Amino acid sequence: MTVVHATTRKPGSTGDAEDGTGLPRPDGRDQYTISEVADFTGLSAHTLRWYERIGLMPHVDRSHTGQRRFSNRDLTWLDLVGKLRLTGMPVADMVAYAEMVRAGEHTYADRRALLESTRLDVLRRIGELQDTLTVLDGKIATYAGACRAPERTGI
Repeated sequence: MTVVHATTRKPGSTGDAEDGTGLPRPDGRDQYTISEVADFTGLSAHTLRWYERIGLMPHVDRSHTGQRRFSNRDLTWLDLVGKLRLTGMPVADMVAYAEMVRAGEHTYADRRALLESTRLDVLRRIGELQDTLTVLDGKIATYAGACRAPERTGI
């Protein structure tokens, strides 16, 4: 999951503001409803609630009526969670990582170890995918050559 800006631009808008992360943010805003975050991220409201329930996003503020109010910081965190999901990291490890982040700087070494282990897994998967791509390219070349071969008649 990658956070994307999926809302339409209003006439006269000067574009998206950036919060230093390189991620698009609506102009001048830092509070979003769950439906807006679902639109930005492509995640369902159910998934966002689940993330909060399991401790992956426990810092989501609430309005005086109890509605979730997501911030730009939350959107940045969701972008990271999406990247971790793409690595194949188990949800339990993502929750453990989130707990380490909340625990503070003394967990840096453990966080680094978890991310380094995940990086090695990603590199292994990239190697597997490159091998698979080589096989596919070979097969495609074989079929491309077979399609160009002249037909033999009389045999």
